[in-house]
Amino acid sequence: MATGRGQALASFRMGLEKVQQTNIRIPPNRRSGSHEKKEMQSDTTKTKRRGTSRKLVRKPESKGATVRLSNPVRRSQNYFERMPPEIILKILSYLDAASLFCIGFVNKQFYELANNNAMWYRMFTNEYEKMEKWKLKQADEVVEGVNAVSIQEKPEGYWKRLYFRKMSGYNEKKWKRQLKAINPYTGLPRLTEQVLRDLHVTWDITLTDKRGRESIFKQTHAYFSDSSVTVCWSKGGWPPFHQLSTLQVHGVKRVALDCPTVNKPGWRSLIAKHDVPDIQERVIGSDKLVNLLRLAPGLMIGLWRGNFAVAFVMMNLHFHKLVERSLLGSSLCPYTVPEDRPPFDDVDSEYGLHGYTVHILLHNTVEHIMSGHFSQLFCKTDEIWDGFIQLKAIKRNDLSQHTPLSGKISLPWRTDGLNGNVQNCCMMTLTVLDEAQNPFCCVSTPITMTLSKKESLSYDYQGERFFMWHQDSEVKVKIELVWLAEQEQFFLTNLVIYIATAKVNKHFGRRY
Repeated sequence: MATGRGQALASFRMGLEKVQQTNIRIPPNRRSGSHEKKEMQSDTTKTKRRGTSRKLVRKPESKGATVRLSNPVRRSQNYFERMPPEIILKILSYLDAASLFCIGFVNKQFYELANNNAMWYRMFTNEYEKMEKWKLKQADEVVEGVNAVSIQEKPEGYWKRLYFRKMSGYNEKKWKRQLKAINPYTGLPRLTEQVLRDLHVTWDITLTDKRGRESIFKQTHAYFSDSSVTVCWSKGGWPPFHQLSTLQVHGVKRVALDCPTVNKPGWRSLIAKHDVPDIQERVIGSDKLVNLLRLAPGLMIGLWRGNFAVAFVMMNLHFHKLVERSLLGSSLCPYTVPEDRPPFDDVDSEYGLHGYTVHILLHNTVEHIMSGHFSQLFCKTDEIWDGFIQLKAIKRNDLSQHTPLSGKISLPWRTDGLNGNVQNCCMMTLTVLDEAQNPFCCVSTPITMTLSKKESLSYDYQGERFFMWHQDSEVKVKIELVWLAEQEQFFLTNLVIYIATAKVNKHFGRRY
């Protein structure tokens, strides 16, 4: 009996060694006694000493626990990558526009699938059918000559961008009809502010550094006047000013989709683009905290004094074609304003030199400082000087034309935690209308007031003389002011607008 028991134990031990070598699971009906357990523990210890990675594991929760050998961990497989692209596109075709847009942020593969031209073309045509006042003629114009091959030949994301553009401006006829009502005082559409607010148009600024990294900032607030809007960006982590390469301003119209992402889909229309290294920046004002730089017409940037880090950015946008420029351009190309030339007049020898109307507004981000409307301005042929015609809106020797200013020349600013006020600086919005009351020259720019060094020969006012000056390639503006200390008020005593004769000749077909 003892010999038989010894042979059985030896045989059992040999079986365990074979199990360890072949990685075979031990059936639960082959259990051993206490002596066998000691043998197993001894063998396991020897196996560990030999450096073998396999070990025996016993489940403690039951008496008849199964002795098993753990299998190596297998790497999980991505079965989604093994699916054919046709099946994946079929699944994605059941998503709506909002879900399809959001899924493009998952990874690179989903981004490529979510920009499939065939799916977005289907959504584009379906959206046309849902629009009110649907016309079959419009549908024919869209799908004419379009087949499966030409759809895919379009650049990646073409129909997606077209879909969002149509969604953002599908009521184009409605707001164009609203813009036909003209304000007789400014000569601009009366409902520009209302249309921009109803369409929820905002403006984003994109800063690109010299390494090509882009930073997009949403507007923090906007101030509307009767002929322009001042947009401010004062939140976010700004890149260093000396590392900036380009600066772009886009009009943005978000699509009304139930999209949980922060950056909802929409249409971006380029309004202005400037290469920062090529800009001849000029300090136009400062206070205790910031230096205010003028980068381009209408564009200013505030830099913290001491470290020259960006504090905020401001831009004054003229109302002339602002809705079209904010909606009808693309992300890379701005909207082109069509030229409206008047018919040539060969009877009037001074055609194009008379019948002008000027509307000028001085304001800041809080209030109006001065507003003036001057009609029937003209320039004689012998008054053309240095390639510019002169339109004298306020003459120095005519006291009846002198205009008081309702406030001081200053430009308030604010950021998340700080605010300030730059003295002797404000915004100027100028609109020059031709004889047919069409906008001829439109300027929106920051302007600075400077103390005049010339001695005054006028005895009408006793006070310090100041002047404001703006110049670009087409328009120059000269403003003279006097400060009356007793009244604590500025008086505008001289206002002259100079328009380049090249612009006049091109518009009216003349050769002055």
